[in-house]
Amino acid sequence: MTSLTIQIRRLYPEHDDIPLPRYMTPQSSGMDLYAAIKDNQVIDVGSITVIPTGIAIALPPGFEAQVRPRSGLAFNHGIGIINAPGTIDADYRGEIRVALINLGERPYTIRRGDRIAQMVIQKVYQAQLKLVDALEETQRNEGGFGHTGA
Repeated sequence: MTSLTIQIRRLYPEHDDIPLPRYMTPQSSGMDLYAAIKDNQVIDVGSITVIPTGIAIALPPGFEAQVRPRSGLAFNHGIGIINAPGTIDADYRGEIRVALINLGERPYTIRRGDRIAQMVIQKVYQAQLKLVDALEETQRNEGGFGHTGA
């Protein structure tokens, strides 16, 4: 695996007990993000709650961080990320916050230090757009939603 060094900063001294993002296994693609909250926060069914992580990062140019749901929270409790994947741009230096939504059947409680999301670092390519009069046709061509089956 390729390695990349990313600067990280704790924003609040009172959250120094919250773990920094980390990979839970040697082959993990996402680092877990942790809830930096003082008190428990309940996410009611159908509600959206923004949870702070207490950290900020400095990504190098040409990279982004994607904030994605944790599969266990999604499957077991219906907890997802409203804008999944959330994007952290290379020039953003503010606190990473996670907008969680409860799509489950009962309220869910987030506790201090809970793993709430995962962050995946990705290479970014900025495309140059070229305006043309027509696009090359393909077998699918303009077939949209459900075009290939289901």
